[in-house]
Amino acid sequence: MTRFTARIQRTRPAATFAMAARARALRAAGKDVISLSIGEPDLPTPVHVVEAAHRAAHAGETKYPPIAGTEACRAAVARKFAREQQLRVTAKDVLITNGGKQAIYNAVMSVIEAGDAVIIPAPCWAGYIQVVEFAGGVPVFLDGPAAGGFRLDPAALDAAITDRTRLLLLNYPNNPSGAVADRALLSAIGAVLRRHPHVLVISDDIYEHLIFDGTYQTLAAVAPDLADRIVTMSGVSKSYAMTGWRLGFCTGPADWLNAMSLVQGTATAGVSTISQAAAVAALDGPQDILAERRAIYRRRRDLVAAALLDAPGLACVKPEGAFYAFPAVAGLLGCTTQAGRRLLNDDDVANALLEEALVATVPGSAFAMSGHIRLSTATGDAALAEACARIVRFCHSLH
Repeated sequence: MTRFTARIQRTRPAATFAMAARARALRAAGKDVISLSIGEPDLPTPVHVVEAAHRAAHAGETKYPPIAGTEACRAAVARKFAREQQLRVTAKDVLITNGGKQAIYNAVMSVIEAGDAVIIPAPCWAGYIQVVEFAGGVPVFLDGPAAGGFRLDPAALDAAITDRTRLLLLNYPNNPSGAVADRALLSAIGAVLRRHPHVLVISDDIYEHLIFDGTYQTLAAVAPDLADRIVTMSGVSKSYAMTGWRLGFCTGPADWLNAMSLVQGTATAGVSTISQAAAVAALDGPQDILAERRAIYRRRRDLVAAALLDAPGLACVKPEGAFYAFPAVAGLLGCTTQAGRRLLNDDDVANALLEEALVATVPGSAFAMSGHIRLSTATGDAALAEACARIVRFCHSLH
């Protein structure tokens, strides 16, 4: 039998993809499953973006790219950071990555040694846990309770930092809760970080354009004196419906970006030239699509939030951004389904919803906060309405 490394034993498949695979298997067996498990826009990639990729391919832009990205793509990202986040960035301050996930992977793998502590506000995207543990780091979760809008408490952050703390991972708007950090919260986080100069920060802004009220703020802009300790990352996947193009990007201090480029050069090298040409078109092209699609996701958020009010046992904080809902299921625990399944935790609830109500969700345990389920609202209104109706009927049927 093959002997695998300890890092393989430390990691696990993402629960979101596992639930999506189970949903596909049930569909293949003839079941009418509605999957709300994956956070992937159902909307198409903009036509002008696809056409730009087509032109690039026909023009012969099909050779190996520079590891850090093409000059055109890095310059487009720099303009985006300056235009939208007021960051003073040039092309040389940008690294293009194979999706946003690789930006996080590069950043973590370049600064985390075995035993280093990484503070992760919970609930959190499961990918953070995977990469931190893969690197040998120790995740330290700080719960942001529903009563506080799932936001990080700066006092709790201050108390959690020790000599072993190397990194803070921020994600606002948040996956899975939809929580948003305003300027006051980011300023308070910055004040804490000034007291602990050994702590670095990754600011994952992938949902930056999906804020339903107010405007986006990023930590490096709110606290520019901390910019030499912050990697700010985003991508085109969520905002421009380009998940399959695998194009992420980040900016930060030169020494950290250089180290991240070395990680990337070791793992995957540069990003598809075709995807980079598409990203230039997305970032430099018409931006009215952002407001149009934000309005669609806001409408879907409202649809789900209103529908779940009729579900006994569920309690859902109205998301402020992203395209998820994260209802608490405490009121369902201890109940029994029509099929005789006893619901003891959020995993039981998610499994019962899939197998009995034919709605695929993801248990909160996958996001470091048990007692909830995550629903993606990145699907059509009709499918969302029917999924919610099934969830409501399921909740009413429990005894």
